[in-house]
Amino acid sequence: MKPLGGGWDELLAPLFKDEKYLKIREFLKEEYSRYTIYPDMYDLYNCFRFTPFESLKAVILGQDPYHEPGQAHGLCFSVKRGVPLPPSLQNIYKEIESDLKIKEPDCGDLTKWAKEGVLLLNTTLTVRAHLANSHSKCGWAWFTDSVIKLISDKTMGTVFILWGGNARSKAPLIDESKHLILQCAHPSPLSAYNGFFGCRHFSKTNEYLISRGKTPIDWDLN
Repeated sequence: MKPLGGGWDELLAPLFKDEKYLKIREFLKEEYSRYTIYPDMYDLYNCFRFTPFESLKAVILGQDPYHEPGQAHGLCFSVKRGVPLPPSLQNIYKEIESDLKIKEPDCGDLTKWAKEGVLLLNTTLTVRAHLANSHSKCGWAWFTDSVIKLISDKTMGTVFILWGGNARSKAPLIDESKHLILQCAHPSPLSAYNGFFGCRHFSKTNEYLISRGKTPIDWDLN
């Protein structure tokens, strides 16, 4: 694996050496050799590569990667440039427009957010083509839970944005005395009207960062 940079290699080294991770790695070797797996193995850790640890301001937790061709590229909720916007991302853009009056972009690539200091972390990092949650039991939960706990322990004043039941179940891993936890329904069309729309998580994130003396996040992708 190529170095991640941004301070992550040293922080994650104990995880990458752990027997649990080595089992995940063996599982992935078999899966990538036999099936179509998303994202591409070279994009697997993009969320770390694009967001240096020292620049980290917020964490958005997704579930598992998109499972159709051309979509997933290692950042939760994000799709590659030129790919049609998935419904959940369309709803995220609608909430940003309502919250911050930012015009909805025509591109689903969220790399700019990652470079602004938003870690776009899925709780499961890989998926077999056309089979949602197909890798949810392979050990990724241990790995990403460890990452969430590490960020909670080693940073101050980080915003954790938890949408939907899967993400919200991770709240106990986060020290609420040190960080802001924002929780609501998932932006999926099935649940967005149950509390996602109107949550104002984007402006609340920036208000909190400013109150901590940090530069707010530029959510505008246009």
